[in-house]
Amino acid sequence: MIIELGDFMGYTRDFLELKQIFDPGKSEIAIPGSSVMIINDLFRSDAEMNEFLEKADFSITENLSFSYPVFIPEIKMSRNVILLLHGLNERSWAKYLAWGFRLCQLTGSYVVLFPISFHINRTPSSWSDPRIMQQFVKERTGENDKISFSTFFNYALSNRLSEEPMRFFNSGYQTVFDIVKLMNQIKKGTHRLIPAGSHVDIFAYSIGAFLAQIILMGNPENLFSETKLFMFCGGSVFSSMYGTSKLIMDSMAYDRIYNYYLNDFEKKINRRNPFSEFLRSTQIGMSFRSMIDFNRFRSFRENLIGKLREQIRSVSLRKDKVIPADGIMRTLNIKGKGNYSEVEVWDFPYVYSHENPFPVVKDLEGNAVDFWFDRLFEKAALFLA
Repeated sequence: MIIELGDFMGYTRDFLELKQIFDPGKSEIAIPGSSVMIINDLFRSDAEMNEFLEKADFSITENLSFSYPVFIPEIKMSRNVILLLHGLNERSWAKYLAWGFRLCQLTGSYVVLFPISFHINRTPSSWSDPRIMQQFVKERTGENDKISFSTFFNYALSNRLSEEPMRFFNSGYQTVFDIVKLMNQIKKGTHRLIPAGSHVDIFAYSIGAFLAQIILMGNPENLFSETKLFMFCGGSVFSSMYGTSKLIMDSMAYDRIYNYYLNDFEKKINRRNPFSEFLRSTQIGMSFRSMIDFNRFRSFRENLIGKLREQIRSVSLRKDKVIPADGIMRTLNIKGKGNYSEVEVWDFPYVYSHENPFPVVKDLEGNAVDFWFDRLFEKAALFLA
């Protein structure tokens, strides 16, 4: 059931209010003037990471035990869930609270905001401290004056990926198995908030869309056979993404991971170990490999995406420089199948970017942001409801 948009406050007002009242340390958060509420549930990651995770990363306890917000709909017995997956290098839920709130309002579904490994509150607080990070930025750029887009905000991710590009894969690997655990909790009725056997769909943005595509293609434990996926600013293979950004990663980190996954990754798989066996012998491992470049296991990728056509919708942005619309169209437009009508390219009539598609601004431009936010999430809700 879709509720009329006129029943809601504007996006800008929602964003500011939710940002002010949200506290990941509170167990329950009431939203003024709404029957929807937020409950922060606890999660313990028990994915087997011994063969994958860097030894130093095992000491980051925040990545193993953390909370995640669940928007609880007015009708508590709803058996529909939307899993919302965020973008790369996010440090808080502030950007996504209004997104989850609106999806919950429009669809009557539980909306779960789940953090990717080593993102949001799965990181040490020091990674988000400008005073601490700024000193490291000076040292990093001092050692290499060719680095561009290096900031205190992207230092932690940039340094970690430059040091070990496998962390990009490792983060996704752990997140997939955390999500599988979450799905089993829901299906088996052991989740403390969501009714047993609920149906789960996905709203995914940016790198979250990349992760969600691989999950649907790999379909671990057949848990995602009926899952629908709505992607925003995402949907392309890795080689068509350009992650250099003040808010994502610096040029050195991007060059490092791009060269590694395009040139070295397949060579590493030739060695016999649990890592290579996983990537060679499982459907989700092969799905990841096929999503690196257009011509890598192309038939495998296009066969799976072709089967998922009815389950996937995508909205990309014309001025998106991080995950350009052309790469999304090329990835999802299966050769010989005609135009992929499930992909739309929009162009908002205000200043936006991939990292900030809905800026908080005033006056007429603010009205335009509110309008296009409403339009996007109504479209997503119609598909996911």
